[in-house]
Amino acid sequence: MSVELLALPDAQAVATAVAERVCQAQLAELRKPLGLATGRTMEPVYAALRLQLGLLKPQEQQAIRDGWLSFNLDEYVGLAADDPRSFAAFMADQLQRPLGLRADQVRLPDGLAADPQAEAHRYATALAAAGGLGLQLLGLGGNGHVGFNEPPCAAQAPCRCLELSPATRAQNAGAFGGDAGAVPARAITLGLVEILAAERILLVVTGAAKAGILRRVLEEPPHDNLPASWLKGHPAVTVIADAAALAG
Repeated sequence: MSVELLALPDAQAVATAVAERVCQAQLAELRKPLGLATGRTMEPVYAALRLQLGLLKPQEQQAIRDGWLSFNLDEYVGLAADDPRSFAAFMADQLQRPLGLRADQVRLPDGLAADPQAEAHRYATALAAAGGLGLQLLGLGGNGHVGFNEPPCAAQAPCRCLELSPATRAQNAGAFGGDAGAVPARAITLGLVEILAAERILLVVTGAAKAGILRRVLEEPPHDNLPASWLKGHPAVTVIADAAALAG
């Protein structure tokens, strides 16, 4: 077991490196669905990805569009896909429309499903039917969560509906006018079961605010109170971080 660590000078260099890996994965002849994340860390990543895809030959761009299938980690319970605060709207703005993809090529849980737990089961089943994840992108939550797998969380946790912690709601309040109380209390998330079944994992970490939690992930043995620490049991995980995130 070993974690590959790629240290880069700044967030833009991180975004470019991640985008290069996504391009390579999407140009592979035999590829599984791409696992995607949302959040501020991913905005420059998706900007770099749009730029890099635009530099490809037209036939390569078309091959990527034709073969694209991605599954996002999570979605808020109670938000419609066209709600600008939803992760579905974020992905439509960042990738689906700019790349000319169909909505069914960029998949997320249905935040308005009448039974969120049943929706979680449906979503996990759809991912399994598509062959599981190839390359999975992950951000790192301030409390060590990946996806919305809040601590404590075992490595065997499946896709499910769960309660979001006050810390996570506060961290995500920016899209809700800075009001943590307006952030939905529940979300549907892929579990560590689905994440750890991916062929490859990229954990993307930028900024000084993440330095303390990243150090813990890299140094502590895997345990339930630090969900991201379970990634260290994966055979092909790379941490791509900038100097600020590694300065802690």
